[in-house]
Amino acid sequence: MSKFTPILSAALIALTSTFAQATDLVVGGKGFTEQLVVASMTEQYLAEKGYKVDKRDGMGSTVLRKAQENGQIDLYWEYTGTSLITFNKIKDRMSAEEAYAKVKQLDGEKGLIWLTPSKANNTYALAMRATDAAEKNIVSISDFANYVKGEGKDTVFASNVEFAARPDGLKPLQKEYKFKFARKNIKKMNSGLTYQALKNGDVDISLVFATDGRIKAFNFAVLQDDKGFFPNYALAPVVRKDTLESNPALAEQLNTLSALLNDDVMATLNAAVDVEGKSVESVAKQFLIDNKLI
Repeated sequence: MSKFTPILSAALIALTSTFAQATDLVVGGKGFTEQLVVASMTEQYLAEKGYKVDKRDGMGSTVLRKAQENGQIDLYWEYTGTSLITFNKIKDRMSAEEAYAKVKQLDGEKGLIWLTPSKANNTYALAMRATDAAEKNIVSISDFANYVKGEGKDTVFASNVEFAARPDGLKPLQKEYKFKFARKNIKKMNSGLTYQALKNGDVDISLVFATDGRIKAFNFAVLQDDKGFFPNYALAPVVRKDTLESNPALAEQLNTLSALLNDDVMATLNAAVDVEGKSVESVAKQFLIDNKLI
């Protein structure tokens, strides 16, 4: 009997390990406030549902995507526009519904399943201090382009590094609207610093994310994208197919969370962190409590 015990123990350990692997979830996230909030929200919500969750946030878009494709990340919240343009190299203009259907199809072929998208559309935008925009009579990006080509040739622009290099970023934006910043007037910095730089008057215009709570708090005016350059960036949970197969209740659970998110909700949550100085974890937890998810 005793000589079979190690074999039995080894089998039980293997079985336990297999079960743990089937129920453990690795939740990823990018490195800016909105992504940190939804990653923490997802971690806390799924932990309450009984999953053992390992959160790995603060990652860059490309690194995070590759980690999911390689099986290192089970799920994270992605934007339709990012998948469409950056990962799938689709540059065609399309509606929000068409963009979602396209990424769902293309990523599905790679074993990545897009669940129900939220109503939060965190697209890129350009913003100015509201007083400056009003003074210069700038409402749209076309207005701004005309200004840069005239008296505003020395306008200073704050951008994060990624936008400056993206296929839906700075260069094609300038081409679409037929204007160009002087190279010396493009200030590349961390995404979070662009808002403060604009608020402080260090720059004249800044790249912003549409659902960022600092836009309202800092009295910024978002310029109308009158040529429809920026694609829809609907926020949605994306999960590996094998993860869903191992955890069949996960899709409905994440869809429940997704249904609660929209532009106003995300702007409020983001502002709680970036303007009010609350911790990401506490903001995420309070949202879950308010919506009776934990």
